This record gives sequence, structure tokens and C-alpha cells, in this order.
Amino acid sequence: MSEALPKIGLLGGGQLGRMLLQAAIDLDFEISCLDPDAEAPCHLMAKNFVQGSFQDFDTVYSFGQSHDVISIEIEHVNVDALERLENEGKLVYPQPHILKMIQDKRLQKQFFKEHGFPTADFVLIDSAKEIQNHISFLPAFHKLGKGGYDGRGVQLIQNESDISLGFNEPGLLEKAVHFSKELAVIVARNAKGEIAAFPAVEMVFHPVHNLVEFLVSPADISEEIEKKASKIAIDLIAQLGMVGILAVEMFLTSDGEILINEIAPRPHNSGHHTIRANETSQYEQHLRAISGLSLGKTTSKCFSGMLNLLGEDGYTGPVKYEGLQEILSIPGVHPFLYGKKITKPFRKMGHVTILGDSRLEIEEKAEKVRNLIRVIS
Repeated sequence: MSEALPKIGLLGGGQLGRMLLQAAIDLDFEISCLDPDAEAPCHLMAKNFVQGSFQDFDTVYSFGQSHDVISIEIEHVNVDALERLENEGKLVYPQPHILKMIQDKRLQKQFFKEHGFPTADFVLIDSAKEIQNHISFLPAFHKLGKGGYDGRGVQLIQNESDISLGFNEPGLLEKAVHFSKELAVIVARNAKGEIAAFPAVEMVFHPVHNLVEFLVSPADISEEIEKKASKIAIDLIAQLGMVGILAVEMFLTSDGEILINEIAPRPHNSGHHTIRANETSQYEQHLRAISGLSLGKTTSKCFSGMLNLLGEDGYTGPVKYEGLQEILSIPGVHPFLYGKKITKPFRKMGHVTILGDSRLEIEEKAEKVRNLIRVIS
């Protein structure tokens, strides 16, 4: 006996939502989006597009009324409205109580510690002034408890002279970790408790803006480390009891220890490559998970890489993609443009997925792409 697919309401209409909508077409999902930007990447693709704040209680509550399942593509949404919708019988994934914990890095780190998940040492503080009480703990990263994203709300405090760079809001000091690699594992869980993890990827961050600049899949790690990273992600989503996609960012230390850095309860930058490189993309997997369908296979079909396309420094205005034609002539190179009409310095405007038969081939193609394409105005 067949059942109708649930009507999904998505809080957020950015590039993650756009790729979710693209995956939804194949399974004929009906997805509506709520976003404050009338020109958001999803505005022409959603079944219904509602312009409004996903941080406003009444707006979120009203939007959720006409949907069977409510989900997110950004964490910074009104959780109180989602809790009320859940209490009234709506399916909300990820669940509001989990979202509330993840929204606050202080609660997130305490959850890791209380449930035995490996993470860097940390201390909770309420202002930059309090760093003075923890000089011996430095160097450390001062992180805002709430509101930080894409590298915003994170400041390295090397020594006492850097204290003035800290934030005067509640946050935490996280001990700077000496690591050999930054890894990410994306894992999914449906309401039946079925769990599937994607292979670990290796991430390289922009040295200044703390955005993922390049990733390679599979990560250059041993089978033992792969299993350890996967187990941490699987155990974490099981402990949370979360439904949907969870991205788990990790540090691999020089002595082979894995520490959880942060988590994101939604499709993630570190999983963009799965659209072309894996049996099931993270976007399709998220839809499967929140709609009660069986999860798909996560196997990699080939080596892959992903480059973020960021707006060039010094350019603000109507976007132009210099070098797009040239990169399209390279086999295995697949650009994904997010439909944003205005570029700004370091704004995420798209990404390029690169496929190949070896890590070396991926890295060589990535270097070519890097040198050819620029996002300007």
C-alpha cells in the first residue's frame, strides 16, 4: 500500500535549501521555503516561497501549520515556535530540543563531555575580561556561545596581549589543539533508528576566513582511523536520537586521537561532493531520513574534491564568473552556482566538485580550477 509523501516546510532558502530542492525533484517531494531574502536561492524553485523571518515566533509557527514535516537548512531559527509545532503533532526534524542544544556551543561542548565524546578541553566564560583568569589555558579559541557561523564568532587568543580581541558575550575558551588533519563525517538517522555514515572527508580551511576552502574524499587516513571517526559520528547521532543529517567536524591529532570540534544538524559544506561522487547525496539522504524512507547507500563511486567559490576580495556588485568556460572543458569538473545575484568579498557563491581516479588527479585538477575561475563583479 503506497502512502503520499509528506509536505515539507523548510526554514531557510539559501544554497543548502537549493540543493535540497534539486534532490527533491527526483522523488517528487513538495517543499516550501521560508526566508527573509526575497531573492534567496530557493525563491524560484520552492513549491511555495514565503518571505519572512525564520527567527520570528509567529512567522515560523504560521509557516509550519500547513506542512507535515518541518526541517531546516540553517540553525539560527526560532526553536520555541518549533517546540510548539512539535507539541501540536507536527514532525519537526531535527527535533527542537536537539536544535536548541546545538545552537549554543556551550551546551554542545557540555553534551560531548557529559556523554563521553572526545573533544578539546574547554572552560565556559561570560566575557573577554574573564580570559584574564585563564592565562595558563592559552593559546585557545574564544568562541561565542550563540550566533557564530562560517568562522564568525571565533577568535584565536594566543596570549595575554590578545585578550582585547575576545567577545563580550557568553562563550567558551577551547584549548588550541595540535592536529594533523581536519576531518568530517556526515551521518544520517531516520525515525526507525536506521543509521548510515558517509566516508570521512579531509578539509582544508581558508587561512583567514575559516571557511572550508577545499576538501578531498576519501580522506588520507588509515582504515583504523576511518572506523574510529565513523563510530564517533554514528554513536553521537544515536545518543542524540536525532532524525536527519548530522555533520560532525573532527580533529585528528598527531598521536591518532580524534576530537569532535563542532556539529551541524543539517546538510553541510563538507558533503557537497556527494551529489556527484556518492551513491546517495547528503541532500537525498536528508529527505529520506525526515520523510520516513529507508536510507540510501553512502558508498563513494570515485575520488572527489570540492572547492568553494568565494567572492573575490575587492568586488561587490552583480556577479560575474570569470573562467567558467575554461573549467567546464576539464573532464570531471562540475560547477554548482547558487543563484546569488550579488557578490561580496568572501561570500559563498558556489562550489566546484571534482571527480577523478586518484587523490593526485583531484589535487592537480583543483589547482587548475583555482587558477582559472574568479568570482567578480
